Amino acid sequence: MKHKLDLENWPRKQHFEFFKQFEEPYFGVTVNVDLTLAYEHAKAAGVSLFIYYLFQSLGAANMVEPFRYRIEDDQVVVYDEVHASATINRPNGTFGFSYIDYHPSFNKFLEGAEREIDRVQNTTDLMPSTSGQNVIHFSALPWINFTSISHARMFSFNESVPKISFGRITDIDGQKIMPVSIHVHHALMDGLHVGQYLQAYQDLLNMGL
Repeated sequence: MKHKLDLENWPRKQHFEFFKQFEEPYFGVTVNVDLTLAYEHAKAAGVSLFIYYLFQSLGAANMVEPFRYRIEDDQVVVYDEVHASATINRPNGTFGFSYIDYHPSFNKFLEGAEREIDRVQNTTDLMPSTSGQNVIHFSALPWINFTSISHARMFSFNESVPKISFGRITDIDGQKIMPVSIHVHHALMDGLHVGQYLQAYQDLLNMGL
């Protein structure tokens, strides 16, 4: 479900009208997150670390309202929930896009994620059968300890979906550190909101299941 944002009474109305005109309205940051406790939580539960940190990232995105904003027909709509469209790597070196429903229950999210990962890894399809604007575009580059990242963009296609990428996990001074890149539409949010997402994400990673 979704509803329209009241633009006339939105404090960011002028920001929206300014940045929506840009040919490249996205801005991005790359930061390190601490997966030390997340690794322990996932290991204790016997679950995939990737699914664990994907779940917590999606949980943080749902907590910070601007991550649920989208531009549709020149209006801002607010989705009640956003889900995951994540790249899934295949044994043959290719990948496919997935669609994984968010659920606040990790066990229910895990069930859907494992089913979708299995489907992607056993097909050659690039696109999922279900997707839409109410997603976060996730990608994982587990081979690269990146410090910045850019994305392929079709500038003739107007989009406003946030893009979050995860990098290689490295051990640094007893901590497990992972770079995370966040690209978002500047007409919909600012650095403040990205900071709120990152704080919520780290808190959820540390919290466990």
